[in-house]
Amino acid sequence: MCTLEKRGNIFILTLMGPGEHRLNPTLIDEIRSALGRVRAESTTSSALITTAEGKFFSNGFDLQWLESSPDRQARTHQMVSKFRSLIADLISLPMPTIAAVTGHASAAGIGLALCYDYVLMRKDRGFLYMSELDIGIRIPAWFVAIIRCKVGLPATRRLLLLAAGKLTATEAVEKGIVESEHVGAEATVEAAVGLAEKLVAKKWDGEVYAQIRMELFSEILGEIRANSTGSRL
Repeated sequence: MCTLEKRGNIFILTLMGPGEHRLNPTLIDEIRSALGRVRAESTTSSALITTAEGKFFSNGFDLQWLESSPDRQARTHQMVSKFRSLIADLISLPMPTIAAVTGHASAAGIGLALCYDYVLMRKDRGFLYMSELDIGIRIPAWFVAIIRCKVGLPATRRLLLLAAGKLTATEAVEKGIVESEHVGAEATVEAAVGLAEKLVAKKWDGEVYAQIRMELFSEILGEIRANSTGSRL
């Protein structure tokens, strides 16, 4: 479901296949396993890029998997708990991180993308969309903390959360959510690699980088710890 490629000091994690890359326990475990390899194989100065094949970067939680069991509550707890752990992994990763969003990012898919330090987005396909209001799903405090920490303008947070607005790459750049926009998936990934090369050349200490990031986003980590026993989506 995902592959990990290493180019020098740059790691490229790709969600494979033409599907929607919905976040279920299997995919989350694979991503976390890849991040474990990144930690183990990283040098003093490294960088991580995550991207995806096909039309979607990620279409959020796998609701079909969730509904396929009579014990929905247990599955909800399992999926959400694993996703919170993935977020904590990314925030504590000892290197700069870049999301190359080459397709739609919806709901938890936005949460995944925004947990990277830089977000680059394909201009000619895809949008950012918090669908929870439209489909009647509550948003927990730990997820709202991601939006609050990563989306600077209150009006943009309102648009995403309280209007279920869909943002194109151009709009997301204008609102400061996305670093840059690019035509085509290949160009988006190439731009991410170029940025990663510049960041690796800084030769920053990865552990210091991670400590600063964890302090910067301590609100997110605090909400994750506070909600570690919850099961609400």
